[in-house]
Amino acid sequence: MEISGLFSLNEQVAVVTGGASGIGAATAEVLAGAGAAVVVGDIDAEGAERTAEKLAADGKRAVALRTDTTKRSDVDALVKRAVSEFGQLDIMANVAGVGHARPVTDITEDEFDRLMAVNLKGVLFGCQAALEVMIPRKSGSIVNVASTVIDSPAPNQALYGMTKAGVAYLSRVLAAEAGPHGIRVNVLAPGATPTNFASHRYPGGKIDPEQEAAVQQAMSRMTPLGFLGDASDQANMILYLVSPAARWASGTIFRVNGGQSRPW
Repeated sequence: MEISGLFSLNEQVAVVTGGASGIGAATAEVLAGAGAAVVVGDIDAEGAERTAEKLAADGKRAVALRTDTTKRSDVDALVKRAVSEFGQLDIMANVAGVGHARPVTDITEDEFDRLMAVNLKGVLFGCQAALEVMIPRKSGSIVNVASTVIDSPAPNQALYGMTKAGVAYLSRVLAAEAGPHGIRVNVLAPGATPTNFASHRYPGGKIDPEQEAAVQQAMSRMTPLGFLGDASDQANMILYLVSPAARWASGTIFRVNGGQSRPW
């Protein structure tokens, strides 16, 4: 196959959760740029619509649907929209997630329930909905987003890390279960990536630019390459994982973090 063909997604259909912003929006853009029709899901309906409209304005095939990934019915509807709009589902990118930073002693039950619902249950629902469509077709690729924190125990990251470690384990089990059906399942574990995802660190969810710049400088110093990547770096890895170039890659955690993975 020609090199260009190895990364072509022509005639394929992708669903991206968390597609209103950050890594999710970048993933929708990259997959559409490679030729895929994209269905953008996000609880932020306006943001999801903006992403889809931007792609459509560039001549890409894209639609949006408000999706609360903690509700199985919403995720099922998202996948069904892909099938009804474009005829099939080839790619499922479960990007939606929320951050959290608090010492173990301060974690509340409500926080635990919310993080588990969005970061872990939502990914499970996405995989289940995708597999219902992919298994009969004997093909498909699923990418679930975890985090570099699964490798690096860090203060205040216990709850977030628990959910992302669960995503990694779930994905590896699914790779074993889905492989005989021709379906690949992989994990993207991003390092610190500047997006609006950092809002959980600030009161009221409003990012303080000066504080965030200081945080990013500190994270850059912890990165052997000396700089932080951006959302497109993560999206490009997702493109690889769902492309023909990665046809033998499954059940693996791919870390895009500038070498950040190390104990604290």
